[in-house]
Formats: sequence, structure tokens, C-alpha cells
Amino acid sequence: MELKTDFSLKAFNTFKVEAAAARYVRFDSENEIVDFLGRNFLDGQRRLVLGGGSNLLFVDDFDGTVLHPLLKGIHVIKKERQHVWIRAMAGENWDDLVAFAVASGWGGIENLSLIPGSVGASAVQNIGAYGVEVKDLIDRVEAISIHNPEKVRFFPDDCRFGYRSSNFKGRWAGQFIITAVVFKLSRKPDFALAYPGVKSAVEKLGAMTLDNVRQAIVSIRQSKLPDPALIGNAGSFFKNPVIDGHALCGMLKLNPDLPHFPQGDDRYKVAAGWLIERCGWKGRSMGRAAVHDRQALVLVNLGGATGLEILELSEQVNGAVQAMFGIELEREVLVVR
Repeated sequence: MELKTDFSLKAFNTFKVEAAAARYVRFDSENEIVDFLGRNFLDGQRRLVLGGGSNLLFVDDFDGTVLHPLLKGIHVIKKERQHVWIRAMAGENWDDLVAFAVASGWGGIENLSLIPGSVGASAVQNIGAYGVEVKDLIDRVEAISIHNPEKVRFFPDDCRFGYRSSNFKGRWAGQFIITAVVFKLSRKPDFALAYPGVKSAVEKLGAMTLDNVRQAIVSIRQSKLPDPALIGNAGSFFKNPVIDGHALCGMLKLNPDLPHFPQGDDRYKVAAGWLIERCGWKGRSMGRAAVHDRQALVLVNLGGATGLEILELSEQVNGAVQAMFGIELEREVLVVR
């Protein structure tokens, strides 16, 4: 365990903005978490559980305690003829887990290749990409309660996973430290290739294999999205809005090329990046912050931008979309003030 005060968080957020935590605590084991929480009463104090920092925007210093579980390890805990269950600790890099599963011949998470962040954060955010959401692969989430430091388990129904959301991001925010996630993967992969462009990208690589699917997804992501190691960003800044059929019909009359995807119950997801691009914001900058020139859903730090500058850019973009389409975009990124 490591405890620091007035600790810089620049290296712990992928936007690479300057921010400091009044107190920062790093944990390397579950026992360290239980011991610390048993000796430090955090009720009523501001606290933030930090994962990979890939879904955060700090707009100011954090005047509370940042709790950072860096627990490591990936273990097979059960095997059956069709499936395998693996327990990955919360501090493992997400893409390292995907690479491990693919190399082992276990299918399910290959479409989620190259998503930045940690294993623990994958359950908080219910990460998804190219037709796959992690909620459909989670068997259980293991955590420690901050209020009463004891180990607890949550199953998918408990977590109320939704589109880029869960109880960990909602009503349970700041109440638990996720320590591990157990995934149920397939030993006989059933490839998810329905998302536009995925099947053709795999076919160009040859046989339909886990490794080729992973390579195709990585190639697609790299062609569209900036590498956080090279330019500060948090991936998709906004969620794709979901509207009803009546609203969609009205939009399609004026914008017949609007990308939209049925969600059931007369609900349709529309492409936020397309809306932003139509408003003329793709590739535009405001000072040291900009909308990425290849993917309008991504806001980037051009160098030295503050969190407030990036937030103000996002509000300008959102205002433009509201004015043109009557749709208010919801942030996918958590703004920490």
C-alpha cells in the first residue's frame, strides 16, 4: 500500500490534464483495502475509486481521497466442455486480458480489443464496442464495501447494467471498490460480426479465427481513434443518444442518411459522432482542446489543455447539436470537479 498527499493525477488520467488529489492511496491486495478501510472512516468524505483513468475528466483538484486498486492476476477458476470461467483482478489492463483470452482460444471479448482502461472499470462502465457489451460476459463482480469493509459479490442482475452504465456508476458510486471480475467465456467461439465493417475486415486477414477478429478490431480502432499514449483523450466523450420511433421518423425526413440502430420497444440509437460532424465540429479546436479529425465523438487535449477547457469545448459541441437536432448529448466521461 502507498499513501500520498497532494498527489499529482496527471499520469493517472488519459486526458493528461493537471490535477492533484488531497490524498491518494494505492492498494496491491484485497487485504490492504480491508485493513485501510477498517482504520480510516471515509463516510462523509469525498472519495473517488480510480481505475485506468480512461473515462475521467478532472476540471479541478480533488479535495478528497482517491482510492486506487492495482490488484493483479488472471486465473482460470472453472472449465466445462463449452465454457471457461476466468477471474481477473481489477487492476489488470483490459486489453492485456483480451490478448490473454484470445491467445488461450477463449471467445467472447475479442471485439472489445484495444479499449483502454482496467478490468475493474469495465464492469463500472459496461464497456462495449462492435456489437458486444461486457455485461453479457460477466459472471460476477467481486468488491469490498467502503462503509463496512467486507468482501461482497454481485451478479449481473444486481448490477443493473445498461448502455455504458451500471449501479457502480450510478447509485452505488463511491460505495464499493471492485477487486475482481469473473468472466464466462466460450471454448467454442461464436463470432460477433454483424457490426458494419467487421466481417469484411476479418475476411481480408484470412480464416475466421479469434486472433484475426482481434487484429481486425485493433486495425479498425487504430484507423479511427487516437492513441491516448500519444494524444490525451478518453475515447468517446458522449453516449449515442436513444430516441423513439416518432422522433427518428422526423429526423430521417430531413436527414435520410442518419445512422440509426434499433434497440427494441420502438427505441433507436443514433450516431452522436454523425450529429456532431453535421454540426461542423469535426476537427475543430477551441484553444488547446479539439474535436478529433477522424472521430467526432472523441475530444482531445492538443497539449496543455485544462479539464475546464475540454469541458467548455464539450458544452459548445452539445449546444450545437441541441440547436440543430433538438437532442441533448449525454456525457460518457465522468467529470470530476
